[in-house]
Amino acid sequence: MDSTDKTLKLGTRMMPYVAILQHDMKALWGSRLVRLWLGATVVLTLMLALANWSQFQDAPLIASLLFPYLVFPWFFVVVVLGVGPVSGSQAEALADGILSRPVSRCGYLIAAWFARVVLVWSAYLVVVVPVIALVTLAKRPVPEDTVTVYGVATALFVVGLVLTFLVSLGFLMGTLLRKPLLAVVVLIFVWYPISVILSVFSLEEFSPISLCQALPTQLRQPWREVEGSAKVNTNKLDMNAFSSLSNFFSVLSPTKPQPKVAKPDFFESKKFANFSLLRVTLGYGLPTLVAVILATLSFYWRDL
Repeated sequence: MDSTDKTLKLGTRMMPYVAILQHDMKALWGSRLVRLWLGATVVLTLMLALANWSQFQDAPLIASLLFPYLVFPWFFVVVVLGVGPVSGSQAEALADGILSRPVSRCGYLIAAWFARVVLVWSAYLVVVVPVIALVTLAKRPVPEDTVTVYGVATALFVVGLVLTFLVSLGFLMGTLLRKPLLAVVVLIFVWYPISVILSVFSLEEFSPISLCQALPTQLRQPWREVEGSAKVNTNKLDMNAFSSLSNFFSVLSPTKPQPKVAKPDFFESKKFANFSLLRVTLGYGLPTLVAVILATLSFYWRDL
């Protein structure tokens, strides 16, 4: 009986926050910015897939589809969505919402932040996942790639984590500066130079540019290693001997050779062979947590 009462009390306490979440989600999906972003995302993703359909293997093609979310141009949309609810004209509506509902400042802010994170993840996954499934399952005129389900799932998670970090960063700057245009400009002129500088040192756990280059490595990563290093070396020698023999017979054969696959230098870099999923998760997860905490504290102490 006590557990039932506790559950009912918890559900009653959560009702205002769930109502805020539902209201913000409905308002966001009805906004022109989100609708235009969703349409543009569909168009750009399909264009990238069709342009590289017969040139790239699965891993670099999937990485090229995720590039707009990590680097350009969807960075601007995600940041604007993060800055919006705590700055500018939205501040007055935010104050009215807090005063007219039985919720705390921190609870209202977390609910608004979570609504934007859910929106960004939904718009991102609803477009990318079907196209990735089409790329991996379709028969394309390129050699087969060793993309794994585990690699695709972890790559999608990492990109979603970066998008969550960008929303949180926009939340923090909007709370501190209170002017949406100024916050967006500051983020652009601070974030991009830092990302470029960090990419020079191939720090994929801090630079989205380096992370995008490292995605093909993670996409080909299996759940666990099955074969030992000795067996792998033996298989490489066998494959080299087989390829030499096949090249000899291909000269004598009248059949047309298989078309060569393009090797994009940006994505097929060997610098990220030691890609660490844990390191990348901590590199973006901890700053996300810090940004949310700082935004909450700043909003809690400021006057509405």
